[in-house]
Amino acid sequence: MAESKYNRTVEELQSLASMFWPPELSQREADLSIIPKLLETQDQFISILSTSFPDLDSLFKAVELTNLTPNLFLKHIVVLADFGGEQLMRLNSRFNDFFPTRELNYVLDGSLQSYTFAALPIEGTLNNGRLGISGKKLLQKRAFDDLFKDVATILIYGNASVNETTADLLAKCELGVYLGKPDELSKFIKQRYIWVSRITGGAQANRLGQLAQDFVKEYLERNLALKGVEVTRNGELPGITDRESDAPAKFDIVVSTKEKYVGVEVSFQVTTNSTIERKANSAKARFDQVDKAGYKSAYVVDGAGNLMQRISATRTLCNHSHCIVAFSKSELEVLSDFIREYFKGNDI
Repeated sequence: MAESKYNRTVEELQSLASMFWPPELSQREADLSIIPKLLETQDQFISILSTSFPDLDSLFKAVELTNLTPNLFLKHIVVLADFGGEQLMRLNSRFNDFFPTRELNYVLDGSLQSYTFAALPIEGTLNNGRLGISGKKLLQKRAFDDLFKDVATILIYGNASVNETTADLLAKCELGVYLGKPDELSKFIKQRYIWVSRITGGAQANRLGQLAQDFVKEYLERNLALKGVEVTRNGELPGITDRESDAPAKFDIVVSTKEKYVGVEVSFQVTTNSTIERKANSAKARFDQVDKAGYKSAYVVDGAGNLMQRISATRTLCNHSHCIVAFSKSELEVLSDFIREYFKGNDI
């Protein structure tokens, strides 16, 4: 491919790169991440559950008298039970398989207890959003309504169900064993949160990767200043396919008019990650197709994981792209210039 001011070497990218997450992305991620809030309120959560209550209604009323919102209380329980969105949906759609009598019969301290469900199953989808325990909804306080109580009861006592099949399906819903037992409760929760912190590391990196893509898209939308241009996420270029599947190739961002298309891939990794390896594996085949079709391919590549630990993959992207830039506002303006020139018909 022809050399131009928009082609960079790895060394040039290194000199221009942010290397570590810039404040704009770190703040966005912090606004979305719930783990810091859970850790911040962990001791208060433990204190509430360390008290012995005659029944769960008394527990729920005690929570409402504190500044720990029911949403946050339920989120703690969901995380401790490792009960994610897909499991919540399955619980609701297969509710009659879990609880054929619409009751949870469970054993507590050798005594048989029974809870009758008031809201479950619900119409539609049961997920984190419906419960108000995801993203910004987590900060929008809601009362302990029947749905909250139903879900909380399952997550606290599900493992103690007298129905062995139900107990197996709800194996990690074991918090009820530790209620009113401060030492055992604290040990259980803190050990579980060590595990949670490990598994959320990858999720955090993935969230930041998505945020980087969103940031680039928003920057282009604001700054291109071209009429009739669309900027979309996870888009396609007409006729461009993946080498292995022959399915339409997906690009993180597509900038297009009716005739011209630019596929933009974004990779920002502070730690080593295989994402850029996957992008590098398809880079040449994509570039050949894109170039032949008269379109353009571009990359935004940054982060120490890419530019210090995955240099070979980054070099492949440099060699098979029409434009490659680092992640900063000045570098994204270079990408914007490249796109403007292409759409205006300049030879680049």
